[in-house]
Amino acid sequence: MRLPDDRPGALLALTVSLTLAGCGLAGGGERPAAQGQGAAAIAPTGPAADYPVVLGEPYSIDGVEYAPTDAMNHDEVGYATLNRDAGAGVTVAHKTLPLPSYVEITALDSGRTILARVERRGPMTNARVVALSADAAAQLGAGEGAPVRVRRVNPPEVQRADLRAGRTAPLRMETPETLLHVLRRKLPQMGSVNLAGTRQPPVPSGVQAGDRASEPEANTPKPSGTGPSTYPLAPIGGQAVTGENGAAPSVAPTRPSANADGFVVQAAAFSSKANADRAARALGGFVSQAGRFYRVRTGPYESRGQAEAALAKVRAAGYSDARVFTAR
Repeated sequence: MRLPDDRPGALLALTVSLTLAGCGLAGGGERPAAQGQGAAAIAPTGPAADYPVVLGEPYSIDGVEYAPTDAMNHDEVGYATLNRDAGAGVTVAHKTLPLPSYVEITALDSGRTILARVERRGPMTNARVVALSADAAAQLGAGEGAPVRVRRVNPPEVQRADLRAGRTAPLRMETPETLLHVLRRKLPQMGSVNLAGTRQPPVPSGVQAGDRASEPEANTPKPSGTGPSTYPLAPIGGQAVTGENGAAPSVAPTRPSANADGFVVQAAAFSSKANADRAARALGGFVSQAGRFYRVRTGPYESRGQAEAALAKVRAAGYSDARVFTAR
């Protein structure tokens, strides 16, 4: 017995099914198969993982209010705590920095400096400035209550990628003992102190702070006043020294050399030759007199690149206003 020929009905059912499937794909519904494709296309450790950053609403800890801000010049000293449950990776918790962001953590007892990724809010105590993951504490060589400096930085993408992937970034240049001495003196008994409001750079030991001269150049912007900070600090040093009639002292020639071409790094200018000599010895530089001022410089260097490398070392020694000049 032949069964009824139902091929037209079957064809109609197949057409309806295909039409509904097409509508489902075009309508923006969830696509389980695409989840794997999306995960492969945008890896959780790729550059997109750094954006968007999250700040959050102000909050308080034991009566102290904290307002998260996107401050690029964040710089403070305080004490670290440990967060062993933070998981793998060189990460930290901070009360106000954007999530995520990147900081240099310096152990003030050793000078060792690491790069870390800020991923969490905390520590939830006013006595500590930052909470270190186990990997961060191990790389820094710091324990509970270790004095630290926390400074926000903008590292290159290759180092960001290392931290996002749970790897360690290369150690930074160790902080010189002269600068560590100044930073330790800023430590409070508990909590933290904001260094971003300091109007003059730390002065290395052996140099009197009030003696460093303010010597603006033609291409140097005039310093502007800074507003009050959460933890205001008194400026280091005294009144800036200027030339007669309020004018800046004239530019002095660099140390004579066989080859006058190249570049020099000027660390600072002093009104006392004794202080200038001490600073020059510490930096391995020389003193160049300009009227009644004594400039401390290093070099000369054949290329701009060599001068920039020397500039980084001079600034790390505490002379944050140091700059490169053409030797002539």
